[in-house]
Amino acid sequence: MQNLLVDFLPIALFFITYKLYGLYTATAICIAASVTQIAYTFFKKRTFEPVQLIALASILVLGGATLWLKNELFIKWKPTVVYWIFSILFYFSQIWFKTPLIKKILQGHAHMELICWNRLNQYCGLFFAFMGALNLWIAYHFDTNTWVNFKLFGTLALTLAFSMVLAHYVARYSISQTLSE
Repeated sequence: MQNLLVDFLPIALFFITYKLYGLYTATAICIAASVTQIAYTFFKKRTFEPVQLIALASILVLGGATLWLKNELFIKWKPTVVYWIFSILFYFSQIWFKTPLIKKILQGHAHMELICWNRLNQYCGLFFAFMGALNLWIAYHFDTNTWVNFKLFGTLALTLAFSMVLAHYVARYSISQTLSE
């Protein structure tokens, strides 16, 4: 639970600061919170989570460009960049790592046939590709306030719904560990 709160902190601070002070201040706070998040994780675990490093790199580059160039489109592209990196990692994990990334993530929590893992991995890749495209569509077709609300509430709701679908899939295709040994 503590990890979830630490991971959610930059997003929550961005949202609150945006509502109170605007996009540029919110972007600066999000950058600071992301750096603090990485420092905290490193202090506690002596390691970094790859997801956190991807998020930090994207906020530093795109958030920094937003502040430097005073152009809000850069920060609006940040979720899409992160989602599309995840999509690529899921799609190519079977080639690069010889095993689906989702299997590595859920290692020890679920036991399925390789074809089920591959399918689940593809679903994850599709989901992140869709989320990146949806973020861009909202960024370019709605005002910034709508985009910020979607970034917090819409993406959270869609991610929770997708997680429930994944959980159902895993439960449906899981093999008893004693049967698979």
